[in-house]
Amino acid sequence: MEKTKKSSRKSGSKVTQAQIKASYIEHVLTQGKRPASIYKFCVDLGIKEEEFYDHAGSFDGLEKDIWKGFINKTIDRLNGDNEFSDFTTREKILAFYFTLLEELKQNRSYVLFQFENSKKPALVPEYIKAFKARFEEFFESVLNEGKNAGELAKRPVLDKRYPQLFWLHMGFILLFWKDDDSPGFEKTDAAIEKSVNLAFDLLGKGVVDTTIDFAKFLYQNKLY
Repeated sequence: MEKTKKSSRKSGSKVTQAQIKASYIEHVLTQGKRPASIYKFCVDLGIKEEEFYDHAGSFDGLEKDIWKGFINKTIDRLNGDNEFSDFTTREKILAFYFTLLEELKQNRSYVLFQFENSKKPALVPEYIKAFKARFEEFFESVLNEGKNAGELAKRPVLDKRYPQLFWLHMGFILLFWKDDDSPGFEKTDAAIEKSVNLAFDLLGKGVVDTTIDFAKFLYQNKLY
């Protein structure tokens, strides 16, 4: 018979959301699956079931909060840096990616577990949807600053989709990082820098705008 795991939590102390998250992550990594039930999870943690519900309504909700916590900590760290507000848009995005991966590295085993054990293939799994919403909110703000400062080109229709384009870019980075076995994930760092530089070359004022203007000229003058 499986022995009930003894909780190290002091009797009578209120459990925190951080403790619930840490215990959940520990369980899925050591057991290779979710707890059998919220009741069983609470017994192992040494808390009443109602205490779990004070912090999450289900395991699905808990997983969403875990991922949202990754990006909230990242943005809080960036906003807590007095120099961040003076960065260019390109520098802010680079800082975001590097800081986020520092957060994810602390929980790399859990992140990989989630990627490999999603219930069904999905472009945006349920557990990452709150993360995505916060990501696009942050990037919309940063990219709007870039457009107003002239760092990014203002293109009708397309520039409104810049946050969604960077979300696809985020997916590329996560997949690259997932398979990166270089020391300190130095290959991922290089991929971030090179791909962000390419993105700004494409979204900035330059060859794309020149090409669009020339195409308009040809169309307007029937020279195609």
